[in-house]
Amino acid sequence: MPSRGVPRAAAPPPAAGPVRVTRLRHALGAIVEPVMRAILLWLSRRRFIGRFARWMPLSRPIVARFVAGETLEGALPALERLREAGFRTSVDILGEAVDSASAARGAAGAYVAAIPYLEAHGLDINVSIKLSQMGLALGPELVRENVARILTAASAAGGFVRIDMEDHTTTDATLAVWRELRPLMAGSGDVGVVLQSALRRTPKDAEDLIATGARIRLCKGAYREPSTVAYPDKADVDAAYVTVMKRLLDDGTFPALATHDDRIVDQAIAYARERGIGPERFEFQMLYGVRRDLQDRLLRDGWGVRVYVPTGSQWYPYFMRRLAERPANVVFLALSVIRERRGR
Repeated sequence: MPSRGVPRAAAPPPAAGPVRVTRLRHALGAIVEPVMRAILLWLSRRRFIGRFARWMPLSRPIVARFVAGETLEGALPALERLREAGFRTSVDILGEAVDSASAARGAAGAYVAAIPYLEAHGLDINVSIKLSQMGLALGPELVRENVARILTAASAAGGFVRIDMEDHTTTDATLAVWRELRPLMAGSGDVGVVLQSALRRTPKDAEDLIATGARIRLCKGAYREPSTVAYPDKADVDAAYVTVMKRLLDDGTFPALATHDDRIVDQAIAYARERGIGPERFEFQMLYGVRRDLQDRLLRDGWGVRVYVPTGSQWYPYFMRRLAERPANVVFLALSVIRERRGR
C-alpha cells in the first residue's frame, strides 16, 4: 500500500510499435490476399500458361506436392502408401471444361478403365468426377451418357462415385444429373454429391438431399462467386459450414467433412462426441499433400480420413485453384523447393 502523499507511479504506456506492426500486417493481408487470389484464379483459366508451366523445372516439384502422378500408374505408389498408412482414398483424374465430345468421352473412358485398375491393386474403388469434364457444356445427352458409363462400371465393382460441385452456375444441372442417374447404382455401390458452404442456397439443398439419403461431401468452395449467391466473408462461410456440418452429422448418410481448418475439425469432433456419433458414421476428407500433419493426427486418434488424390496431365487449373484458396502457399512452396534443391 503506497504511503500517503506519495503519488502512484504511472503505468507505462502500452508498446505501440508491435501493435501497429500487427495491424499493418493484417491490413496489408486484407488487401494483398484478395488480389493474389483473383490473379491465381485468372491464371487457372489460361491454358497456354499451363502448357508452359509443364516444362518449367521449378514447377515440377511444387506440383508433385499436390498431384500424385500424371498417370494412374504413376500415382500408384502414392495410393499404396496411403492405403498402408490406414488412409482411405478417392481418385480424381484431372480435367475440366472440355470443348469437344471426343474429349468428354475420352475422359469418361479413363474413369471406366481406372475402376478395374483400382480393384486389381486392392485400392478403394472410389473416384471423383467433374461434369464439365464429362461434357456438361456440350449438351445434356452427352454428359448423361458419359456419367452413366462410369456409374455402370463402378456399380459392377461395388464402388463409389462422387460428382464434384463446380461454380454456382452448374449447381442445378449437377444435382439433376445425380438424381436422374443415381438409380443406376441402386443394386451395388452408390453415387454422392458435393455441397459448398460458401453458397447461400446450401442449407436448403442439404435438407433436400438428407431426405433422400444422399451421401454428401461438404466443402467450403474454391470458386470466386458473386455476393448475390455466395457469402463474401470467410467468417460467414465458416459459420455456414459448421451449421450444415452439424445437420449432416445428426441426420446425414455417412457425410464427408472436407476441410483443412483445425478449428472446424475440432468442432466436428467435439460435436460428434457430445452426440455419441462414432467414426463409423462419417469421415474427414482432405486433399493430397495438404495438411499432412492434421491427416496423421486424425488417423492416430481413430477418425476415418479419406485423401482426395488427383492424377493426370491436366493438373494446371486444379493446382492454381489450390494456391488461390490460400495465396500464402505460393511463397511457402517456392521456398520449400529452393531449400530442397540447395540440399542436394
